[in-house]
Amino acid sequence: MYDAIIVGAGISGLLSALALGKHGKNVLVLERSGYVGGNCNSYCVDGFWVDTGPHAITHLHKGPLRMLMDEYFDYIPAFVDYGTYYVRTPEGIRPIPSNLREFVTFDVLPRKDRLMLSQALTKALTLSTFGIDTSKTSVYSCLPRHLSKKTYDFVDTIAYFLSGKSMKETSVYRVLYGSSFVRDSAMYETEDQPIADLLAEQITNITGIRRLITNKATYAQAYPRGGLKAILNSVLHSLPDNVEIRTDTRVDRILTDDGRVCGVSTDDESYDTEIVIHSGFAKDLPVLLDDLPAEYLHDLGRIDQARSMCIWLGLSQQLKEFDYTGSEVWFQEKAYWAMPISNYSSTIAPKGKQLVGFMFVVKDSVKREKERAWETIHQVFPDIEKYIEMTHYQVTTPEKAAVSINGYIPDVRTPLKNLYLVGTDAAAESMGITRAAYSVIDLIKCMKEDGYLRSGRL
Repeated sequence: MYDAIIVGAGISGLLSALALGKHGKNVLVLERSGYVGGNCNSYCVDGFWVDTGPHAITHLHKGPLRMLMDEYFDYIPAFVDYGTYYVRTPEGIRPIPSNLREFVTFDVLPRKDRLMLSQALTKALTLSTFGIDTSKTSVYSCLPRHLSKKTYDFVDTIAYFLSGKSMKETSVYRVLYGSSFVRDSAMYETEDQPIADLLAEQITNITGIRRLITNKATYAQAYPRGGLKAILNSVLHSLPDNVEIRTDTRVDRILTDDGRVCGVSTDDESYDTEIVIHSGFAKDLPVLLDDLPAEYLHDLGRIDQARSMCIWLGLSQQLKEFDYTGSEVWFQEKAYWAMPISNYSSTIAPKGKQLVGFMFVVKDSVKREKERAWETIHQVFPDIEKYIEMTHYQVTTPEKAAVSINGYIPDVRTPLKNLYLVGTDAAAESMGITRAAYSVIDLIKCMKEDGYLRSGRL
């Protein structure tokens, strides 16, 4: 009998196994595919090491992944400062402004629109400061009317890359808190200053519109040297001997007895356990067990998802168009988020060559989205075709639950006492690997409160 069985060996499942293993638990991880890591992975295509989509590791200075690394990792991966977020324009790239003063002079957008957007942002921050719930208020509903199409496209693009959904489906809360914009601001840098003075300082000196899509400053961003496989390898090398991983093993049922989880079954055998941690899609839980309350089943059905397509291009030489560290956003026609990841490490691309990932939101059929994506790439970089020597496509669900207005994010605890969830559908804060790490921190906290873990670590 195992102390805990973890369904799924994505990064959230592996981080959970690492933590529980270091707490002395005998852990079995069951993964249906032939590899581990999920979206936290890198693999070689014609000499180029592609990640599973472009990534920026957020909140690295004092966020959840840093807490887990400091507490449980035997090997800490090396990180490189992420760099800068840019907007790609027909004239080249421009840094996304880092404060409202810079935003007002951000002439990528019409001057009148910039002023109105600044006022709308200030109003949203003020409402949040006074505790107004903005989780069901759409970004679009807070925008001034009669903005130009260009400005609407810009805001819509930012919303898509924050939540996977449009500005009509993305909440103001997601923009302010999901990207840690408010938390990094002056409002949270002192406890003794009177609220009126804090509010005045907040309105007159907001610390960064770039944090609408990033966490610069206190919550540093970085990229793992050598690619995402560096994080995955650090987790795998840190796992203690009391953690066992089995791949090519699909869990078909989570077993219950008198309202309690007691094990799991696969095609070949059954396993007894005290605790089950599900790190797959929470939306799939109704297929795995029958004892879930009707209200919970209804809520799971509300989980919203988005798909993305990444086009990786291996280039025969390093192009001046991608001579930067960080990433860029193109927000006209078919929007993209692009990242030249080989600029972070010489091992990612063959010597003298370059690897760039273009991420697109999939709204239509994959075939049509590919066509539109290539139309955009050729429009923005008319000569790029003659430098392409490798093309690789990935279509993924980058996060298991989109943080949208009408969507649902389940808690780590489920209605069954000894069944828990982890992953990017069990936490709403931040994005990607950081979001998964938040869920694992919550898991450890809940298991301590429920008596399954002793106090001590974290």
